[in-house]
Amino acid sequence: MIDALFGSKTRVKLLHLFLNNPGKAFYVREITRLIDEQINSVRRELSNMLEVGIITSDNADNKLYYQVNQRYDYYVPFRAIFADEQMTPEPESKTSELWHQRLAELPGVRLILSAGVLVKGSASKVDLLLVGDVPMVKLKNTIKQIEKSEGRELNYSVLSYDDFYYRLSVRDKFITEILSGKHAVLLDTDNILKPQK
Repeated sequence: MIDALFGSKTRVKLLHLFLNNPGKAFYVREITRLIDEQINSVRRELSNMLEVGIITSDNADNKLYYQVNQRYDYYVPFRAIFADEQMTPEPESKTSELWHQRLAELPGVRLILSAGVLVKGSASKVDLLLVGDVPMVKLKNTIKQIEKSEGRELNYSVLSYDDFYYRLSVRDKFITEILSGKHAVLLDTDNILKPQK
């Protein structure tokens, strides 16, 4: 799979474009102008990259837009290779400890679950679930810091304690999918997820 990714200068230019612009979508003609390559070669490489999964596509305004898939398994290493900015990551355990602590220090938070791109082997679409009366401004600032250290956008959800407890008790699909897949409990002040004896 990795071998299929590097094979042409057009592909390398595309990787450089996409990985330096996470969250930004481009249409084919715009891409050909930006990387100064022939449209047929760009289309061929976009097709290969879609097949590998490093980019995604979406239709809007009668145009097909492409952007980097930030949930791709090798997104962070590729970003380290192709991004213009110098990435000097701290050791993973130190970085994750730091943001675990920042999340746990948020006032009103009673439960924090991590999954998705934050937990190896997790297929969840939600990366963080926070439960409690969390001040949204502080949470958004903390999430931005985590996204910067992770080098990608995160999908997170916030529920009130009562809402979470109700959803848990009725085996709500959203909660069940997170809990039945690979996840990590970062904080559980009320031991709500502790198995009953």
